[in-house]
Amino acid sequence: MNKNETLTLWLSIGAAIFAVMLLYSYTQEKSDQIAKKFGAMTSVVTAVRDIGEMETVDDSMVQLKEYPSSFVQPEAILTMEEAIGLVALAPLSKGEQVLRTKITRPGPTTGLSLQVSPTKRALTIPIDETRGVAKLLKPGDRVDVVVALDVRDGARQKKEIKTLMQDVVILATGIKVVNELPRVFEEVSGSSFIRNIRAATDFNSITVEADPKDIQDLVYVLATAPGSLFLSLRHPSDHSINQHLPVSSLNSLLGRSARKPASKSNNSWIPKLKRRK
Repeated sequence: MNKNETLTLWLSIGAAIFAVMLLYSYTQEKSDQIAKKFGAMTSVVTAVRDIGEMETVDDSMVQLKEYPSSFVQPEAILTMEEAIGLVALAPLSKGEQVLRTKITRPGPTTGLSLQVSPTKRALTIPIDETRGVAKLLKPGDRVDVVVALDVRDGARQKKEIKTLMQDVVILATGIKVVNELPRVFEEVSGSSFIRNIRAATDFNSITVEADPKDIQDLVYVLATAPGSLFLSLRHPSDHSINQHLPVSSLNSLLGRSARKPASKSNNSWIPKLKRRK
């Protein structure tokens, strides 16, 4: 290599170093401008892939990614240790920041009492496949409560069917509560494992929310004829109340006219029932 080639090589190296320095200076300047405008860069835990509801988060699902502090969402998790081992309460999309409001520890997140609306009460009702919509119920569903009771005494006794309550919210099915993580921890032969109860149908009761007066009526029916309660399931968006729903009886099924006016028959069955001992 002659002197001219050596000189050209060193000039090229010097130019490259100068260009790198200029690029670094420009990048640093831009970084300072971004930091001044949007805040310093902050590491945030983000989803590497889509995470399904009720999946347990492990280190293959999340990573740390830097964002300007202005773009960090409230309740965002900043360390991997905070996220690993927790469970997604709602689906997380790839690239989404993981928020504390969307993951929780494996266990109940709330108690039942916090689900009861102010001025309302909760009551448990026994059900089976026939009376409980084949147990295809879940917390948050809304149902109508229908009762089938024998009214009057002796030869005048007859069965009447009446919708006792409408648009009743189900707070719990068995041990599964609204907004509760649908998992229970069980121990068999010294080994602990988690059982998913989201689709469980081994419950024999539901807990509903109602006004105190409606609760009293339900308790009365449960105390006198517990097998007479039936549930009919509603569409989630249907909150209509039918104030003029007539009582069903043998006469109404056969199209016969009742001896007494329908309004008296419809409104008198509960007081007459309560006088029975």
